[in-house]
Amino acid sequence: MNLRAADLTDRADAPGHDETQAGRRLRSGARGENDVSDIGDFNAGHGAEAIGLRGLKAVHWNLEAPRLYEESLKRGEAELARGGALVAQTGNHTGRSPKDKYVVRDASTETQVWWENNGSITPEQFATLHRDFIAHAEGGELFAQDLFGGADPAHRIKARVFTEFAWHSLFIRNLLIRPERESLGAYVPEITIIDLPSFKADPARHGCRSKTVIAIDFAQKLVLIGGTAYAGEMKKSVFTFLNYMLPDAGVMPMHCSANAALDETGDSALFFGLSGTGKTTLSNDSSRKLIGDDEHGWSSNGIFNFEGGCYAKTIRLSRNAEPEIWATTERFGTVMENVVIDPLSRVPDFDDASRTENTRCAYPLDFIANASATGRAAHPKNIVMLTCDAFGVMPPIAKLTGAEAMYHFLSGYTAKVAGTERGLTGPEATFSTCFGAPFMPRHPSVYGNLLRELIAKHHVDCWLVNTGWTGGGVGTGRRMPIRVTRRLLAAALDGSLSKVEFRRDPYFGFAVPDFVPGVEPHVLAPVKTWQNKAAFAETATRLVAMFRENFKRFEDHVDADVRAAEPVASIAA
Repeated sequence: MNLRAADLTDRADAPGHDETQAGRRLRSGARGENDVSDIGDFNAGHGAEAIGLRGLKAVHWNLEAPRLYEESLKRGEAELARGGALVAQTGNHTGRSPKDKYVVRDASTETQVWWENNGSITPEQFATLHRDFIAHAEGGELFAQDLFGGADPAHRIKARVFTEFAWHSLFIRNLLIRPERESLGAYVPEITIIDLPSFKADPARHGCRSKTVIAIDFAQKLVLIGGTAYAGEMKKSVFTFLNYMLPDAGVMPMHCSANAALDETGDSALFFGLSGTGKTTLSNDSSRKLIGDDEHGWSSNGIFNFEGGCYAKTIRLSRNAEPEIWATTERFGTVMENVVIDPLSRVPDFDDASRTENTRCAYPLDFIANASATGRAAHPKNIVMLTCDAFGVMPPIAKLTGAEAMYHFLSGYTAKVAGTERGLTGPEATFSTCFGAPFMPRHPSVYGNLLRELIAKHHVDCWLVNTGWTGGGVGTGRRMPIRVTRRLLAAALDGSLSKVEFRRDPYFGFAVPDFVPGVEPHVLAPVKTWQNKAAFAETATRLVAMFRENFKRFEDHVDADVRAAEPVASIAA
């Protein structure tokens, strides 16, 4: 099996198997042809053979950062940056491959999965794929991590992740929640992921469309990832699983970041948005406690992080604008993906997008000084829906009613940012329902109705914030300054906006503040930032039409007040 990330060439004789090396614990059971060197702490009664893996040379169990650094560097998988971060390249796949993601279509998923949005394969095709994964891994070494998805013990899952690369093992260890080491001896997974980048799928044999495959069987609780070295596929597979399981328990799974007040109120806020809209940057606020940057659940107990780490974009990262994230890139234990570093000084160049716009760093949550130690918080007082408006016609902030919040949640308007998905080279306007369609196995109305009930029950204020363009669209305008967005959010979260006058936006109908302290008044009215007013009107009208056309698919699933929350039709006349 292939163990080299840089060029995907075979290295069956990878070094590092001296049984006398300090800190290594060998647990090789008498299994005949299945003999394997089990290195590390794990449940010896529930090893790799439980998921069918056999004939392996070794499994490295639950190694921590120092050992995983050593293994990845010895195998040529990664490099060391100045400051101590590990830097890996993901090859051709520098983002997710949503079109290569499949769910097993069987009796239990037939009526539960939103098939318009999810690719399907048969149980027989998945079984063949599983057998071929097992055969591909035979004779090689794997790294395994036993982790939790979910900070709330009442709703967490145990996720075991087998990886071909050592740096992938460190990545997922950073991103999910790490159990206490003394508990590993009794750990039994509830979902298993097998991640083999060197495996190449056969479309004719496996029912997929390319050599890349991300397949999930909810019945077996098994995920198979092959043909891509992009590490984000692993964490999003856990998210997809939770998105499928939790609604039945009355828990709302959310693609959002979250933070909370530092004072005794602990008021929390949620930030919905796709990659590149600012979830990570805006939730990292030194004046508030960080709960998490990407995935959360909302239950009767409050909100809770699904993860134990952060996965931040680093392209054009600024030490001044994003000091907390910048600091993590200079720490031992952080994994950086596709970041260009100087070959001699090893200094990262965060402005270099020659490999991808989707450069990233993955680090444990406790690398952020003001991060929550529990990953949990009270019910939110505010919900912020972040949109990256590529047209540049939406205001920087607007207040939403409950019906408007559900309309915009189901619409999920934003712009995909270059590099986040394979093949995307520039910003592209899109509607991604629930601000996370690629990870939603159920129909959006399931999540939308859950969210609306929770908003009403807990009297939550809702806001739509544009972190995209102002003064024009892509190519003519500019991105909304982070300092402006931070001031607007601060005013929303501390209650200042409850004291100002609002006006109705003539195109989208929602309430926009007339004045916010510290923000230039003309920025609050997008038309005033455009030189060509006629072009603004034409562009806004076109976007209104796109909203209305997109929402037709949801009209039969929502109440009349939500349908009435759509942008104003008469403005196009």
